[in-house]
Amino acid sequence: MPGLIVAGTAIECRRLPGPESDSPTLIFLHEGLGSAGQWHDFPDRLTAALGMPGLVYSRPGYGKSETPSRRRGPDYLQVEALEVLPRLLDRIGITEPILIGHSDGASIALIHAGAARRRCRGIVLEAPHVLVEEITLAGIRDAVAAWPDGRLRRHLARHHPDPDRVFRAWHETWLEPGFRDWNIEDVLPGIACPTLVIQGVADQYGTPVQVDAIAARVSGGAETLLLPGCGHVPHRERTDTVLAAMAGFIRSRLVGA
Repeated sequence: MPGLIVAGTAIECRRLPGPESDSPTLIFLHEGLGSAGQWHDFPDRLTAALGMPGLVYSRPGYGKSETPSRRRGPDYLQVEALEVLPRLLDRIGITEPILIGHSDGASIALIHAGAARRRCRGIVLEAPHVLVEEITLAGIRDAVAAWPDGRLRRHLARHHPDPDRVFRAWHETWLEPGFRDWNIEDVLPGIACPTLVIQGVADQYGTPVQVDAIAARVSGGAETLLLPGCGHVPHRERTDTVLAAMAGFIRSRLVGA
C-alpha cells in the first residue's frame, strides 16, 4: 500500500533495514513500465549483501502510488529527477544516497546527480538512456504492435491498477515526434560522483552508444560492464553477475575508500 505522502501524492515505498550507522541508503529507481514490486527480491539481496539500508518506491502513476493530476509531458524524467525525488529524499531525511536506476530510472539518476545540486555518494545504472536511438523507437513500436496479444498487459496488470494507462503514457511520450530530440548529455559533466554503467549487448531498447556517452562525459569517472547476450533487464537476466558487480563497485568505490 502507499506508505508516504510526498507533495500531496501517496507514494508506495518499502524500506529495507540496515545497520544503525551512517551508511548511505540505496535508492532503487524502476524502469518506464516498472514499479517497486517489479524489482522482485533484487533490492533485498543487494542490501543484504552490503549490509546497507535501501528504499524501493513506485513513482507517481505506477504500482500502488497515486496518479498525479499533472499531465505527463516530454520533460517527465526531469520532473521526476528534479522535483519528485528531492522531495521524497527530504521527506524521509536521506542525504548522500546511492542511486540505482534501471532504464527510465537510470536516466532519472543521471539527471538528479548532474543537475539537482544535491550530493550523491554514487550512481549505478542499468540500460540508461541519455539520447534517443532508432533501436529504442523500434523496440517501442514492436511492443505497441504486440500489445493486442495481451501478454504484456497481463504482466503489467499484476503490478499496476491501470496497465493501459501506464503503457499508453510510456509509448505515446517516446513515439511523439518532438521527443526524438530528447537528450540529457548536457547534465553529465555535472556528475562528480563515481558511476557504474551496466548494459546488455542484446538490449532491444539501446546500445553501448549510451554507455560511451556517459563514460566520456561524467566528471567523476565511470566503470562500465557490457553483458553479451543480455537484454534490457540485466538484474533479472544476469542476476548473480549484476549483483556481484554492483556490490563490488559500491564496496570499493563508495564505502570502502
